[in-house]
Amino acid sequence: MRRIRELLELEPVEFPTTRRQGTPRERAADLMAAFADPSIRAIFATIGGDDQLTVVPHLDPAVARADPKPFFGYSDNTNLLNWLWCHGIASWHGGSTQVHLGPGPAVDAEHLTSLRAALFGGGDMVVSPAPRTGDFGLPWTDPRSLDTHAERRDPRTGYGWHGPAHVVTGPTWGGNLEVLQWILAVGHDVREAAAYAGCVLLLETSEEHPSPVEVLRMLRVLGERGLLGQAAAVVFARPVASDFEDDPGAGGRAAHRDAVAEQVLRAMGEYAAGIPIVLDVDFGHTYPQWVLPYGGEVTVDGIRQRLVAHYGAARPLGVSECG
Repeated sequence: MRRIRELLELEPVEFPTTRRQGTPRERAADLMAAFADPSIRAIFATIGGDDQLTVVPHLDPAVARADPKPFFGYSDNTNLLNWLWCHGIASWHGGSTQVHLGPGPAVDAEHLTSLRAALFGGGDMVVSPAPRTGDFGLPWTDPRSLDTHAERRDPRTGYGWHGPAHVVTGPTWGGNLEVLQWILAVGHDVREAAAYAGCVLLLETSEEHPSPVEVLRMLRVLGERGLLGQAAAVVFARPVASDFEDDPGAGGRAAHRDAVAEQVLRAMGEYAAGIPIVLDVDFGHTYPQWVLPYGGEVTVDGIRQRLVAHYGAARPLGVSECG
């Protein structure tokens, strides 16, 4: 809360379910109240989860459309990002007050820079690869998590570029790969495949780090639904390759990421051959994390091998909501 005030110069407003696990109806009521309140100019998710699918049926699109405002979230918040997208409201993939603003001695530069650009307008910004990355922070039960960063153990030289050297600019759609399976299974706000034509598909995997075979199977679902075939380009996040209880070491983490990349390229070759693909990008469940447009535009520049996010022109903001 202090960092929202000091780093963003915004006044956070907590809604009732910010610090407790409310029912789906209660959480939906908080979100609708935030959209309906004219003093609230942006909405931050505190955390992800695994049941936001149950919140969506209680939302009212008319309330959100009456005063569209930026929503920030990722992981299980893919449910809300997709819901907003389907109702014509662009939002932002990334951001979590509990994960990215609160912990550690400082907010990662990539996260803070892109968050500010999304809030206040930052124009076009190259989404550059971080020199070192990590899969997770310190456990929140550890007091050190407030003032110490977990080690960023994995060095890297850049993103993985595949496919033709084309320049593609398009609106984004996608999100967490596991959550997209639930959305497609239930059918909340899923359009015909043609509605996704020309999108730049953003995909990322969660801290549960699904196996390469599971990634292939989930991509196959998107392929059989015709969604991969509609994409103009694919941007795939750096996969999580370890957790607190299961860390295969530097070699094992690299092997997992290589195996996931192989399956991503296999699926795209089967369902969407001939489009640019960028792998290993710092968004989603990554440290550091870039906040990227969701419904807004990004440019995949296969010629210069640059990923550019379009954050738009500066605009005034009043109060930020945290909940």
